[in-house]
Parts: sequence; structure tokens; C-alpha cells
Amino acid sequence: MTDFYPTLLELIIKASTELPEDVTTALKSQLAQEENGSTAASVLETLLENIRLANERQLPLCQDTGTIHFFVTAPDDFPRRRFKADAERAVVEATRRGLLRQNCVESVTGHNTGNNLGYVNPTFHWEEADDNAIPKVTVLLKGGGSENVGIQYSLPDEPLHAGRDLDGVKKCILDAVYRAQGKGCAPGILGVCIGGDRAGSAEEAKRQLLRRIGERSNDSALANLEQEVLAKANALGIGPMGLGGKTTLLDVFVGTRTRHPASYFVTVCYNCWCMRRQTLEMI
Repeated sequence: MTDFYPTLLELIIKASTELPEDVTTALKSQLAQEENGSTAASVLETLLENIRLANERQLPLCQDTGTIHFFVTAPDDFPRRRFKADAERAVVEATRRGLLRQNCVESVTGHNTGNNLGYVNPTFHWEEADDNAIPKVTVLLKGGGSENVGIQYSLPDEPLHAGRDLDGVKKCILDAVYRAQGKGCAPGILGVCIGGDRAGSAEEAKRQLLRRIGERSNDSALANLEQEVLAKANALGIGPMGLGGKTTLLDVFVGTRTRHPASYFVTVCYNCWCMRRQTLEMI
């Protein structure tokens, strides 16, 4: 019987302590765009030093290690129950070691479970693959502060003068960025979904965060939208931590789901600069 536990424990620890190379590279690139000695440059330098120390000392990149998401793509015969049990064991052990903060709280009683296990926590997102495909898992640790500034719109939106088209979508995304200011620990990374129902749109928006920085949509219209929103957001002057500068977002990823004719949702999932996602193939 396959034992996923050691591999998953290692993956969780890596997600907590090591920022993906594409995100680190993006932060360095943006630092070069800020003026020397500016507040924005100072903040980005501090973030990069934080990344270095966390990696060197094997400590969490952020004190809020977030909510835990497993995105699994695997064939039909993949042993889901065994995987889930081993993943939960790995979460408990990472929590015991202090590499995951105790972030699972019962909503009615306020009781903290103490081991990060609870109803639908961690969350598993399953996707079927071809029978001969190699199973792949991505761990995403999603911070609470950035989750708080995520938002969902229903178009048309009269206050924003946003209709049911890509121009309306653009207005929604930029409104979300403006509302967030520095509260989402900017510079942010946005996952966006157009369409779906309320729940499905939120899940798809979060799934978009699994893309690498600079990875554009295969749909040319969405790719253009991503680039336009990124440029306009970085021209708002919000900057790192909301303290001013040219770096408000690191990237924008837009996806879609089909929708009911009566509904047109735009969901913006905001992630802070600390994009803790790590992926491996379960060979």
C-alpha cells in the first residue's frame, strides 16, 4: 500500500518555508523598478531578506501559515482515501513542529482544534486525469489576511458602471485592488474567475493561483485583460504594503467557467506576496 505521508510532510514544509522561484524572481524584478531609497524599495528588500532567512533557517515565511489546500490531479484508480489520511497525518505533524500555525477554529464555539484538522480542513480539490497520467499534487497555503480582501461581484454592477463584458470585468478587478489597498499584504497576486455559480467561481479563482508568474491565459482576450489590469493596478500608486510605489500586484490570472444565463459572477481571489504553493509528481 502506497505511503504518501513522508512525501507530503516534506511538501508541506517546503511550502511553508520556501517561496517558489518564479515569485522570488518577480519580487526582485519589481525591486529594480522602484526608486533607490524609496519606501517601496525598502519594503521589497525586507521581503526578500525574509525569504532568504526563512529558507536558510527552515522557518515559516509568514507567521500566518494560512489555510491548507491540496490540489490533486490523478487517474480514476488513485487511492484517494489513503492519500487524504496520509495528508492529514502530515498536516498534524507539520503543526506539531511549528511549521504550520494552529489555524483551524470551530466557527460556532471558537474552539481551536489545535492540529489544523476539522470539517473540510484541510481542503482537497480533486481533478481527474487520463489513466496513464502521473498523479500530481500542489499544496497551497492561503493566508487569512489576503483571503479577507477577496470579493465577488454580480454583473451588471450599477455603482461601478460595469456591464456583462470584459470591460465590466476589468472594472471589478481594479475596484477589488483599490479596496484592498495594503490590507492584503501587497504586492498581491490575483486569481480571477468569470462565470460559474457562486461557489464554483470562488474555487476556480483560487485554482488560477496555481499558475506561474508570467504565465498568460491561452485565450488571447483573457491574456490581454490580465496584462492590462496588471499595468493599470501598478499605476494606482498603492505599492508594497499600501505604502506607495509601482508594485501593487505581481500578476493577474483570469479563468472562466460556464454560467447560467441569469448570472454573471466575477470572483477575485487575492493572494499576498507570500505565494506559498509547491507542486510535485507522485511517482
